[in-house]
Amino acid sequence: MPVISKGNTAYSGFHQGSGETTIAELLQTDLTKYSLVLIDEIESSLHPRAQRRLIRDLAERCREREIQIILSTHSPYVLEELPFEARKYILEAGGVREIVSGVSPQFAMTKMDDEDYPELDLYVEDHAAKTFLAELIAYHGKDVFPRCQIIPFGAASVGHALGQMVDGERFPRPSLVYLDGDNASAPGCLLLPGGDAPEQVVFNQLKKQSWGNLWSRIGRDISLVDDACSRAMTLADHHEWVRLAANQLKCGGDTLWQAMCAEWVSKFSAAEARKVIRPIEEAI
Repeated sequence: MPVISKGNTAYSGFHQGSGETTIAELLQTDLTKYSLVLIDEIESSLHPRAQRRLIRDLAERCREREIQIILSTHSPYVLEELPFEARKYILEAGGVREIVSGVSPQFAMTKMDDEDYPELDLYVEDHAAKTFLAELIAYHGKDVFPRCQIIPFGAASVGHALGQMVDGERFPRPSLVYLDGDNASAPGCLLLPGGDAPEQVVFNQLKKQSWGNLWSRIGRDISLVDDACSRAMTLADHHEWVRLAANQLKCGGDTLWQAMCAEWVSKFSAAEARKVIRPIEEAI
């Protein structure tokens, strides 16, 4: 019977939840080096913080003992603790099952949810691409915007797999798959406009416009906006640009990125925007 201490209080398995007891026994197990461990529904009866800590503890055990763990889960908290390459989703469409690697937690939870969804699913790589596309549709396609939902899927390789499903008409509902503009064309996939990653596109275009009205959108002095955003662009990793600029401007990263996308899209060519909106209208 496991005994757990919290502060100066110790209590046994008789006074623990079933999840606590199971995890205490698991962590006490002397796992043989190089072994393979299979765990079903690892999150059962555990609250979110316990789920996260358990995955971190098991990851440390894997490194120490050089073991491999294969687990099943329906928990976003477990998925968020795993790197892209460790996530495998069994995707069923048209009566065919496929194992897709590198999915995002949002994609997995969306596919497992039974709620009703809008008429069209738009799949993009990450949250930056989601905001980028959402602002473009909201500005240039007001009629179709409420009829779509945008779902980040994770690694570009997942987008390729989803694109093949679109190409083979295997999705049960209308769906479009977008890759960032710095990717090569792939079957069933569309490319986001700009020919580069969303951060590269927006930052570079706004810099050419001296940042436009971004300063007024976020309520910061124009010189501060110029300094923060220009300094962020010196980083080699464009994924860090928004975070660094937001820290300098003392505002949330999501707030800054949405304002940047909204400012960029307000100057985006209507003719180019139609190239994005038309496939969405046709799919609906």
